[in-house]
This record gives sequence, C-alpha cells and structure tokens, in this order.
Amino acid sequence: MTSPDFDQPYRGGFVGPEHHFALTVYFEDTDTAGVVYYANYLKFMERARSDMIRAVGIDQAEMLRGDGSAYFVTHVDIRYRRPARLADDLRVVSTVEQVRASSVDIQQRVMRADELLSDATVTAAFLDREGRPRRQPREWVEIFRQIGLKGQ
Repeated sequence: MTSPDFDQPYRGGFVGPEHHFALTVYFEDTDTAGVVYYANYLKFMERARSDMIRAVGIDQAEMLRGDGSAYFVTHVDIRYRRPARLADDLRVVSTVEQVRASSVDIQQRVMRADELLSDATVTAAFLDREGRPRRQPREWVEIFRQIGLKGQ
C-alpha cells in the first residue's frame, strides 16, 4: 500500500461530462451564525472552474505570461437555494453548456450530498491584455466542445 502525498494539492476530476470538485466549509467561509457568506459560493465555483480548465490540459497561466490573454468572468447568473454551514462537505459540479469563438458558458452547482445549495451559469470570455475579446485557441474550443458533447 502506498501512502498519500499530503504535500500535493487536491485536484478534482471528471465523472462523465461533469467536473467534480470537493471542498469543506471552514470557519473563514461563514458568518457569525456559521452560514456560508453568499459571495463565497462564487469563490468555490471559481476554484472548481479553474481546476476543470486545468484538468483538460488548458494552461491559462502560460497564455497569460505569453501574450496576456486569459479567461475573465463577464456574466454570472446565480441562484441561492439552501445555506451551506460550517464543516459541511460540498461538491461543485461543473459542465460546459455552450462554446463560442471567444467565450464559454459553464453551468455550476454547489451540492451537499444530493442536495442542491446553489447553481449558476458563468460566462468566461477570452480577453487580450487590453480587455478586448479575442478568439480562443482552436484546440481549446475543441476541448470545451468535446466536454460539452459528452453529456448530449
């Protein structure tokens, strides 16, 4: 039996077309009543989305260092359904909904076991260093399309 490497960061992964990212609610995520502060759901989703993009082989950091292009969130439509609380184990489930030349829509759900706590559609636009939309690399568009097609 091999022992786990506790010095390696946690990585989520794909279950079919869905990317799953697990996390635990810590005290810093909550208000004084132990309920997750609403803005922290966006942080949870950002971590999961970044992990999903990394998991499919897209290196945003390299692109940003290169020509200054990167994905930026340009729209979020979010609904809060039930509160998460201190010490809850959560899972953020992300799926690619739509791919366009310069953006991608990602559906994200924050779950506690099978209970839906929050869901959102996030539009991430690919922008140059001046903040203007530009075409995503063709390979990236194809990767996102393949992920989205798995669920259809």
